[in-house]
Amino acid sequence: MSSPIALSESSLAALHNLREKREINTVTLRYADVPGVLVAEFEGNLTHDELVRALPADEPRLVVHELSFASPEGMRRSAQLLIFWMPPGASEQEETYAAGYTALKEYLADVHVHLTARRADQLEYPRLVALAG
Repeated sequence: MSSPIALSESSLAALHNLREKREINTVTLRYADVPGVLVAEFEGNLTHDELVRALPADEPRLVVHELSFASPEGMRRSAQLLIFWMPPGASEQEETYAAGYTALKEYLADVHVHLTARRADQLEYPRLVALAG
């Protein structure tokens, strides 16, 4: 994608809420009708299982999710993840969403866990904990 990626006001507000409010742990972004503009599709509190079930089977999404887990020592921890959801049936949109993923990595410089998932099993909880831990 050659044009720059923009974050809509709704996506900026949702990402701010994720960082500032304890009741928000997930923001899902998609492209709007305006080319190159990411909008917040969902903002709320999801368990890991709810997050995986909420991802569309045939459309890509960009997700920022606060993963809560226990360290091997039993300490409660959390880490923000940036997930590029790209199911096999949506490959024609991959380049567009890859550009958005790159822009979000730059915007969310303090989020250090980035992953691309093409199947739900790539988002299994133990795998995410291992990446975050």
